[in-house]
Amino acid sequence: MRKTIQLLISMVLSAVLAGCNKYLDTPLPAGTISEENVYISDNSVSAVVTGNFLSLVKSSLSTGSLSNSTGLYVDELLDLNTGFPNPYYSNAIQAANAGQWTDAYANLYYVNSALEGIRGTAAQLYFKNQWLGETYFLRGVLYFHLTNLYGDVPLALTPDYAINNKLSRAPQSQVYNQIVSDLTQAKDLLNSGYTDGYGAATSHRVRPNRYAAMAMLGKVYLYLQKWDSASAMADSVIANAGVYSLEPVDKVFGTSSMETIWSLALPSNESKGYQYGYYNNGMPNPIVSPNTPGTYNVYASLNTDLVNTFEAGDLRLSNWVREVPVTGVTPAVTYYFPGKYTAPAASDENEIMLRLAEIYLIRAEARAHLTDIAGAQSDLNRVRTRAGLANTTATDATALLDAILRERRVELFTEGASRFFDLKRTGNIDPVMTAFAPTKIRVATWSHYMQLFPIPLNDLIQDPNLTPNPGYQH
Repeated sequence: MRKTIQLLISMVLSAVLAGCNKYLDTPLPAGTISEENVYISDNSVSAVVTGNFLSLVKSSLSTGSLSNSTGLYVDELLDLNTGFPNPYYSNAIQAANAGQWTDAYANLYYVNSALEGIRGTAAQLYFKNQWLGETYFLRGVLYFHLTNLYGDVPLALTPDYAINNKLSRAPQSQVYNQIVSDLTQAKDLLNSGYTDGYGAATSHRVRPNRYAAMAMLGKVYLYLQKWDSASAMADSVIANAGVYSLEPVDKVFGTSSMETIWSLALPSNESKGYQYGYYNNGMPNPIVSPNTPGTYNVYASLNTDLVNTFEAGDLRLSNWVREVPVTGVTPAVTYYFPGKYTAPAASDENEIMLRLAEIYLIRAEARAHLTDIAGAQSDLNRVRTRAGLANTTATDATALLDAILRERRVELFTEGASRFFDLKRTGNIDPVMTAFAPTKIRVATWSHYMQLFPIPLNDLIQDPNLTPNPGYQH
């Protein structure tokens, strides 16, 4: 947390000047942005806010990075690189190899600095509501991930490191109150349409709008078990049929997808998309022995239990799962890889953070808890029909909740920490992982404390009021 405004400015300049997709580009004022004039114009403020989005997408909190780490941690991915022990896969992570805490608080510093600067400037900003709304939205997203990874966490709401380095952990209920407050402010400040770094209307969905804030609020309310509120937020998003609609399975992850609610654009100087790099990376199909997935720097495949969860005829299995056999070996070996992202070039696909299918499943779950059986069935069936499946056979709330959780598993696999968080919030993580961990290639064990990640030792040393998560050695 020990940062300075000069670091923020340096980060913004380097991120923007390094290049990003054209619809994230923001005009920089002539000359250098200095500490004194960083918040004097829409151009300079836009550069700061854009830098915050770039910082998030390049962090361990982006959907690609989280899908890899948490997918290995639980029952979603298998580690294929047996040459070294993966701490996530062996359920043996320590703070030194879990960087989400550090990345989150670094990003929170940038976000809090931006909020302080934008709120405090005397300059006339024509798009002030947009810059503030986007920044409140980012803070809500960051704390949502922090509290679901670490539980009770310090609430740093200013860029003052002297204050932040003495914060104790706030109860998760208080953290969630702040998340709701930030996302509500974002909802009230942002436009209903999508805007770019110039404040102009755009078709690209790489900056959040009012409906993205509503979608994120619906997700938060679901986690808080506030079923009425979760359903109401989902209603608002789903009702906007002119902007959002379920796409055919093979078009869901394209840059022009009508299903996307909010995504992150990768910097244009990246040679390939992150998820493509994790799970494809130009690996041929089939692989010819003695080559292995590791030959192509691909080290994780889908857990066969997940693959077997797909029903016969599920279009998601044929479109989103890449079956790769290895020829020339006996017995035959076949791997299954996530195939949601297929474009080698970073500019051809965005990292989708929120999409409409999840909102249908959020409302289905909320409705099931509210005993609106017909409504829950209808929402669940919208997702199933798109996947080429028959309507659900679940006819009561308990059966529907089980069906919805299974549907979330096959619909949202390797999208951020969806599976990890679902197992935790539904109380299923201990039984699932107690059974699954010993079956891993490198036999692992599971303990209840592992549902929270470890806090870095340096922060525990620097902050005398910060306590560690139990069970971890430092």
